Amino acid sequence: MGNPFQDQLLKAGLVNKKQANKVKREKHLNRKQKKEDSSVQISSRAREEQAAQAERNRELNRKHAAEKLQREQKAQVKQLIEQNKLDRDDSGDPYHFVVQSKIERIFVSEEMTEQLSRGQLAIVKSGDGYEVVPAKVAQQIMSRDKNSVIAFHGSF
Repeated sequence: MGNPFQDQLLKAGLVNKKQANKVKREKHLNRKQKKEDSSVQISSRAREEQAAQAERNRELNRKHAAEKLQREQKAQVKQLIEQNKLDRDDSGDPYHFVVQSKIERIFVSEEMTEQLSRGQLAIVKSGDGYEVVPAKVAQQIMSRDKNSVIAFHGSF
C-alpha cells in the first residue's frame, strides 16, 4: 500500500527498494518535524500571549491600587476636617480669600482673623463650603491633598 508513483518507479527499475525506503523515511521525518515546529510555534505564541496578559493584569492592579490610595487619602482629608474644624462666628468679620480667581469670604471672629493672617489657622475646602482648621491639621491635609487647603499663610 505504498505510493503508486513509487511502485511504478520500482517496476520500471529506475530506483531500488533501498532508495524508495530512504525517501519514504525522509518524508516521514519531514512531516514529523513540521508538526513539532508548528507545536513549538503555538506554544511560544501562547507564552507570549500569557506574558502580555500578565503585563496587562499588573498594569490594572497598579491602577486599582492608585485609585484606592486616592480614595483613602480623600477620606482621611474629610475625616481630618470634620474632627478638627473650628466653630466660626457668622456674625463676625468677613475674611476674604481667592479661590480660582474668585474672591470668596467666610465670617470669623476677630481673633480668628488674626490667627489666619499669622498662619496659625488655615481655610480648607470641605464639600461645597469652607472650614477653618489649625495650622498643624492644614499641614497634614496638604500632605494628602494640596488642593483642599485654600488659604494658609504659614510655612509649607
